[in-house]
Amino acid sequence: MIELNDKAPEFTLKNTKKEDVSLSDFSDRSVVIAFYPGAFTGVCDTEMCTLQDNLKSFNDLDATVLGISVDSPWANAGFSGKYDLEFDLLSDIDRSVIKSYDVLFEGLGGIEGYTCANRAVFIVKNGDVKYKWVAPSPGEEPDYDEIQEKLKEI
Repeated sequence: MIELNDKAPEFTLKNTKKEDVSLSDFSDRSVVIAFYPGAFTGVCDTEMCTLQDNLKSFNDLDATVLGISVDSPWANAGFSGKYDLEFDLLSDIDRSVIKSYDVLFEGLGGIEGYTCANRAVFIVKNGDVKYKWVAPSPGEEPDYDEIQEKLKEI
């Protein structure tokens, strides 16, 4: 289980253009990693749009936002395009990253055998986890103000 001040697990995933994006690409900035269960689902739509609405504030705090789900790059591209998202959505199709961050959720929507990301937010700075929030259930959103306050602190 990942705890505060632990080394964040490194990853390289495909973005919506099927380009590799690695956590280490942003070693000079804070990274807000937002795990979400799936594109085009109500709460995920709201969460990603809220992150987009706050993107300038995050950027002003020298932070990059990355969304991660188990969806394909094509589904994420459609999702990103629908909402004009200006941050990368990454595809963890083999579920290795959600496992390494311990945010694997089983049975979303009552579908037995289906695994996806639970809703969770991590802030990584200099390779270390500085903030961690994992939803008690995938239907709950993070406290966006708390995320910004933590970015101001670090």
